Amino acid sequence: MHCIEAPQRHPVPFHGSDVRVADKAVEIANLLAPTVASLGVELLGAEYLPSPGSAVLRLYIDVPSDEAVGEDGQPRSVTIEDCEAVSREVSAQLDVEDPISGMYTLEVSSPGIDRPLFTLAHYERFAGETAKVGLKLPQDGRRRLQGRIVRVQGGDVVFDVDGNEFVASFGNIDKARLVPDWAALGMAPVKPGKDKPAKGAPKGSASKAKK
Repeated sequence: MHCIEAPQRHPVPFHGSDVRVADKAVEIANLLAPTVASLGVELLGAEYLPSPGSAVLRLYIDVPSDEAVGEDGQPRSVTIEDCEAVSREVSAQLDVEDPISGMYTLEVSSPGIDRPLFTLAHYERFAGETAKVGLKLPQDGRRRLQGRIVRVQGGDVVFDVDGNEFVASFGNIDKARLVPDWAALGMAPVKPGKDKPAKGAPKGSASKAKK
């Protein structure tokens, strides 16, 4: 879910460097985090997406991990009301602080099942999960990778990529998201023919999928 607010300002310059853009997102997240926390939710991080004539500032919010279970014992999640409250308060702060000198659209969103990872603590929390990662600068001849998060090691994140360890400096990670386990979620697409009865099987029964 997300709320959108679009203040109109002077045209924003386009920044081509992934490093500068990522640093700008961190700067804005650090600026806004206390305001978001005062509303009872946590600012996971920010994405700053500039383009000629406009930009998008996307904030990801979540329920603090120590409040993830409500008093009724049920999981608590971000609501549309949370998004609207954050959008309203953050918009007022951005008007005063003015960290973006141009026209932009503000989006406030829950993390979703393909959760973005912004801090080393996020990688520690989701060790064992698979993530898709983009790097600011090439490493070992690659800018993108997908692998299982093995551990956090000092200022590095260690991934298992095709059975080999890949050590990425946290400072060189541009963007990262968890890759949902669709099968575990019961949302894996059925391949054509998988639900068809096997030859000789009685009508109405399905053949077992081969492992």
